[in-house]
Amino acid sequence: MSTAIEKKKQIVAEIVEKLSNSKATILTDYRGLNVAQMTELRKQLREAGVDFQVLKNTMIRRATAETNLSELDEHLVGPTAVAFSEEDVVAPAKVLNQFAKENQDLEIKGGVLEGRVISIDEIKELANLPSYEGLVSMLLSVLQAPIRNFALAVQAVADKEGEGEGEGA
Repeated sequence: MSTAIEKKKQIVAEIVEKLSNSKATILTDYRGLNVAQMTELRKQLREAGVDFQVLKNTMIRRATAETNLSELDEHLVGPTAVAFSEEDVVAPAKVLNQFAKENQDLEIKGGVLEGRVISIDEIKELANLPSYEGLVSMLLSVLQAPIRNFALAVQAVADKEGEGEGEGA
């Protein structure tokens, strides 16, 4: 009997560690998905660097109590699968939101973003953000714009002076 309790304590400790180390955590209800759909979802999440696990609600409740995330407990009804991302904040939201659009049986329940409980609407907003690479590209184009505009202005002045010299000769 005590080995079962020890095993459960170990599982709770692992969930606490994942909740603490995760930049983004999203709870889902996977009821209605078949094995092929779950396999595809796991594959997409794995490719995005996201850990996806089916966990018991009682274990998650114990972990949320230890991590001061008890607000998540209201979402712990029915079967729950949890996506943990230690690297990318946007990746789990993007993959799960896109998969939920294609498969109505996947329901996003709620989540945690860097230690703060977030709603489904916030998860959908997060999913609509560009990727890290896209944001860097946008930032670089904004930073290059003044330099590019200055270069075009200098070129226009040079061209105008060049035309003026050609007429006077």
